[in-house]
Amino acid sequence: MNPVLFTPLKLGEVTAANRIAVPPMCMYSAKIGVAQPFHLAHYARLAQSGAGLVCIEACAVTPEGRITEGDLGLWSDECEAGIAAVVDAMRTAAPGVKILIQLSHAGRKASRTAPWLGSKPLGIAEGGWRVRAPSDIAFGADGPRPLPLDFDECGALVRAFAQAAKRAERAGVDGIELHMAHGYLIHEFLSPLSNTRIDEYGGAFENRTRFAFETADAVKSAVAARTAVGLRVSATDWVEGGWTLEETIELVYGMKRHGLDFVDVSTGGLVPDARIEEAPGYQTSFAARVKAAVDMPVFACGCITGAEQAETILRAGLADGIDVGRGMLDDPNWGWHAARALGLKAVPGLTVPPQYERGLRL
Repeated sequence: MNPVLFTPLKLGEVTAANRIAVPPMCMYSAKIGVAQPFHLAHYARLAQSGAGLVCIEACAVTPEGRITEGDLGLWSDECEAGIAAVVDAMRTAAPGVKILIQLSHAGRKASRTAPWLGSKPLGIAEGGWRVRAPSDIAFGADGPRPLPLDFDECGALVRAFAQAAKRAERAGVDGIELHMAHGYLIHEFLSPLSNTRIDEYGGAFENRTRFAFETADAVKSAVAARTAVGLRVSATDWVEGGWTLEETIELVYGMKRHGLDFVDVSTGGLVPDARIEEAPGYQTSFAARVKAAVDMPVFACGCITGAEQAETILRAGLADGIDVGRGMLDDPNWGWHAARALGLKAVPGLTVPPQYERGLRL
């Protein structure tokens, strides 16, 4: 029986050679939003991992939308040129891989130091910037109180996402993932814990999701049909009174109707004190619930580290694709090793880089 993990996966008009995806993982190594030599080496290597899909890390649509000073961006010609160089390096390294990019705005979680420096708030005097969000609710006890976005500024940010999508398409990506998860701006609009607005963007579900749908519609309109567009969503805030799985399903169903092509289901990130017990595949059940309710390709993520584990999830119909993040950082040949573990002698649609054949024979 052929492994499901190594069968093609169609996202809109984009077809990946297999169902392994490298999810977006911030490297915090850009300069003023522009990719550096590190990114070319990093993503070229991930492109050679045996994964059918590689998603470039979160790119801020405005300078103020960065989590840290080291975040990638897509708000300028210089940023666009940097991403184009990354895409070119990836295609040269692995012509068969499909390339996605995540577009994001950090909202109230912006202007912080890199994780290895403590992820501490970065004050304006230290080179930081004023934090913006749907409401004036800080992220954690040490976070600055954000300045709420006014109605016109919400519209301007929707346009910023669309402009960044155009830049991403010109840079050569195959698809775009809209970051609606992990407590960043769009997630902040979704959750009643971070959105206490009383205008068209707050209150009832249809208002809290308005910014998300406006952004999705603007991005879909900005790119060609050949470019896949999807979303990443946190299916729960893991705290009472927050965003729920049921709301997630309703959101994803709506995104399907608005023409989006896939969903990547994660959880959490909105509040720092949520109690989350990580375990192998701990988020897969959320992906399964979404998949059961909505006819759209669903990616599962969260401590999925082994080939057999990934194959079991797919064979059980719990997801359509598998995100392998930290596992790829640990083993950038994860895809080839997974093929070997599942008994394959070749991977359809991809070839082992000839420079590595001596060590990666299947």
